[in-house]
Amino acid sequence: MLSLIYWIWILFSCLVVTILSAIALVVCYPFDKRRKVVHELSRRLVWCIHGLPFMTRHRIEGLEKIDPKQPYVIMSNHNSMFDITSMYYLPLQFRWVTKREVMKTPFFGQLIFMHGDIMINRGRASQAMAQMLTEGKMWLDRGVSVAIFPEGTRSKTGEMGRFKAGGFMMAKELGATILPVVMDGTNRVVKPKSFLFNWKDRITVRVLDPIPAEEVAAADTRDLLEKTEKLIRENLDQIRGRA
Repeated sequence: MLSLIYWIWILFSCLVVTILSAIALVVCYPFDKRRKVVHELSRRLVWCIHGLPFMTRHRIEGLEKIDPKQPYVIMSNHNSMFDITSMYYLPLQFRWVTKREVMKTPFFGQLIFMHGDIMINRGRASQAMAQMLTEGKMWLDRGVSVAIFPEGTRSKTGEMGRFKAGGFMMAKELGATILPVVMDGTNRVVKPKSFLFNWKDRITVRVLDPIPAEEVAAADTRDLLEKTEKLIRENLDQIRGRA
């Protein structure tokens, strides 16, 4: 019963924030090209989803490694939809690189559109890469970070998949600093094959040392990918007590 009430609360919160975001986008757009107001409304939605006393707790590590005034290409492993909401605990304004199919999801699709996220067609790799470079440069030039899941899709087993090169090519081409982030516990928020919430678990978000833009620019794309993947994998194992 508690889980049903909570799902209703999430849907109601999404509806309210979607309406407020549409109003904010129209009213604020002429003087808010970074869409800061819309982003902050999304952050309030996360507080509605995760902020209730009985909701899963968050442990945030490494925030001191973030410069809030610096735009990054954020790279994170991907376990579940709650990776997306958990990212809003970082003191950064960012835009997601996401698959175009998400637009079909009620509320979230509309929020993603208003948020200004980079919606790519994964079936057309060259077109997707060109779009990431064009829109990624636009947001980074405005001081807004770009967040991407380099696995390309969320893990169905909880184990981290192999990284793809697209995000690293974008960071290298645009001269951006990479910010690796590790997520754990997001895949346990909802019990497997169920809509019931697991209230007793905890989500960990760990921020790792940024990889400076100079190092990104000088490194081979494959070496950069392997280094970032290794860092995230090692820290994920450490969080899970396997290292």
